[in-house]
Amino acid sequence: MIAKYRLLALDMDGTLLNDEQQITPKTVEWIKKAMDAGVHVCLSTGRSSRSAMPYAEQLGLDTPMIMVNGSEVWRAPHELYRRSLMDMMLVKKMHEIAEEYGIWFWAYSVDEVYNRDNWDGDIEGREWLKFGYSTEDDEIRHKLLMQLQDLGGLEITNSTPHNLEINPLGVNKASGIREVCKLLGIEMSQVVAVGDSLNDLAAIQQSGFGVAMGNAQEVVKQEADAVVATNNNDGIAEVIEKYILI
Repeated sequence: MIAKYRLLALDMDGTLLNDEQQITPKTVEWIKKAMDAGVHVCLSTGRSSRSAMPYAEQLGLDTPMIMVNGSEVWRAPHELYRRSLMDMMLVKKMHEIAEEYGIWFWAYSVDEVYNRDNWDGDIEGREWLKFGYSTEDDEIRHKLLMQLQDLGGLEITNSTPHNLEINPLGVNKASGIREVCKLLGIEMSQVVAVGDSLNDLAAIQQSGFGVAMGNAQEVVKQEADAVVATNNNDGIAEVIEKYILI
């Protein structure tokens, strides 16, 4: 089989993984076929490297990886290439906003994920990569969004319709994919990016071919070049079979 594209950038939750947090055997089989045809398969996720690495190992990946929505780019598993840190004062302000609304929040430091349950207040003693909020109250979420936009210096996306994910301005999965392309010596036009949420939108828009999962948020589907089956129905296998291998 011959590959039409050189790099396949895969979101994980809601995309590569089914709702049981597993990669199905059929999806594994088609990823192996893509790799055998010379396609670089790259995880492109909001997760931390610690959380994503077992899946990279399961697939036998030795390619670059994009973690924490682009705040980290890894040259290969266990080999960090670049890290973009958040301004500590912005982290402090975002925590204050979470407390103001009394909602669930989490924050990724370089070493650990903190949330409302294990927050110890030590902001200046750590390096921060990402902040997030979760609430099913649409009104509160809208107010949050307005306040965050007023702060400036933030890249605001989501990984589900009920949350907000915040990275440093200009840091997203598309910026991560651009760096991976440089590492591999390829162009963005040679990339297929697949995802389901707003944190995948820039990658889907800026890659050579952008794919939305069948379970993707509506705006993601509208911006994609193609929509495939859901994460529970081997959508990734469909991407590879239909659009990558000929």
